[in-house]
Amino acid sequence: MKNSKMTLLARKTVALCCMAVLVMPSEARQAQADDAASLEAVRTKAVRFLKLTQSADGTWTTANVPGITALCVTSLLQSGVPADDPSVARGLKFLKGLVRDDGGIYHPQTQHRNYETSISVLALSAANKDGKHDKIIRNAEKFLRGLQWDEDEEQKPEDPGYGGAGYGKHQRPDLSNTQFLLEALKTAGVKADDPAMQKALTFVSRCQNLETEHNNTPFAAKIDDGGFYYTPAAGGTSQAGVDANGGLRSYASMTYAGLKSMIYAGVKKDDPRVKAALTWITKHYSLRDNPGMGKQGLYYYYHTFAKTLSVLDLNELKDADGKFHDWRAELVATLAKQQKTNGSWINEADRWYEGDPNLVTAYGLLALSHCE
Repeated sequence: MKNSKMTLLARKTVALCCMAVLVMPSEARQAQADDAASLEAVRTKAVRFLKLTQSADGTWTTANVPGITALCVTSLLQSGVPADDPSVARGLKFLKGLVRDDGGIYHPQTQHRNYETSISVLALSAANKDGKHDKIIRNAEKFLRGLQWDEDEEQKPEDPGYGGAGYGKHQRPDLSNTQFLLEALKTAGVKADDPAMQKALTFVSRCQNLETEHNNTPFAAKIDDGGFYYTPAAGGTSQAGVDANGGLRSYASMTYAGLKSMIYAGVKKDDPRVKAALTWITKHYSLRDNPGMGKQGLYYYYHTFAKTLSVLDLNELKDADGKFHDWRAELVATLAKQQKTNGSWINEADRWYEGDPNLVTAYGLLALSHCE
């Protein structure tokens, strides 16, 4: 009788285990379906918003700042809108109308030639399935190489600005422009070991708060937390400010930008620079704000955050308390909560054009494109 009871208990245990095996995958599948449905609903509303706010000339917001149009076009293409869609086609026509004799793609009165050309390369590349934009992209690649701060600008390899790219008006390179340069070059097919990529890596490494053989700037060891800041050039700048020791504070959007740029330039995941950056983002995981900057630059942060973690092929990220986060699901939920009824997003901390719903909605769509 005792053996019979044990056998019955064993059978019940096996049955319960089998039920768990059957139920859990079903629950997981349902959760995945819910996440996918939420993503598609948020994206559909955002795409509809951008299609409605485009001007007749193919631009968004203003023709004088074509970087916004290039980002909107790129975000639509990466959201599954085809290149022959009327909105995308109008945007691409406008961008192609900005192609200059020097190969750049920019407004004639701009001081943002690197930024505008880099983003336009991303847009044209995303629409280049038939190769019809090859020539424009190749010429733009050559133009971008010429903008890089190197020997042609009388920069020596030991100079803190060497290898970077900038807006032009500040007369010094910065990490934000350099990440877009690297993104454009990679998208154009430039390999990690190309001299332009390696020169850019020299600059990116010097934007990190980490003293290594790659970074002996005066700022390297003052904070030494593995995060990144805006630029070590022209005396150094961090949008997050300076600490009591004169160190340039790290902040999230630049840390993700620097980490992604290193991977593009061929730095391996076991490299001390990558490990230190990963430690920083683990300690500062947040979707409530742009760590180090509060709400400033929040949507720029979201799209850089998502692209970087996608490039790193990380499905989960651990926070400072050891909790693991499904960052894709959390980012979709965050953007769903913040989305306006008309499908747009806007940042009340209106800095770096984030009071413009067209730009911010493009950032949101770009972030979502890495959440599938």
